[in-house]
Amino acid sequence: MFGEKGGRGDAREGMTLISEDAFFHGALVVKGSLRIEGAFEGDISDAVDVEVGAKGRVVGNLAAETVVVAGEVTGDIVAARSLEILPGGRVTGDIRTPKLKIDEGAFYEGACSMSSDEDKPRRRRSRAEPDAAQSADTVA
Repeated sequence: MFGEKGGRGDAREGMTLISEDAFFHGALVVKGSLRIEGAFEGDISDAVDVEVGAKGRVVGNLAAETVVVAGEVTGDIVAARSLEILPGGRVTGDIRTPKLKIDEGAFYEGACSMSSDEDKPRRRRSRAEPDAAQSADTVA
């Protein structure tokens, strides 16, 4: 959680901070970790960890490995590993993550998809390639 060093020590070394008095508008590509205590308007991508502090406000889409929300996010979130909404945290938007934790006292409104990479289709088949399941159904 906040302030704890996770299993990825290298991600903490590259921490980017948007402080409480700061306002950011635009797209941000983060190659490490990001902590938002101020206001952020725009999209965030490629981050390892994104932490939205209790006073942090995000209007835009987030894409990261892990996301922890103690403040407010209005937009879609894609978390490759996990998403946690802490007490007092608010998320309004669609989320996609294999692991979701919503603490008591948190708020969430939107659609949720909890699929892992293994559930995603490997590739689309062309119309010329018959699907094995369809072929079995047709024969039966």
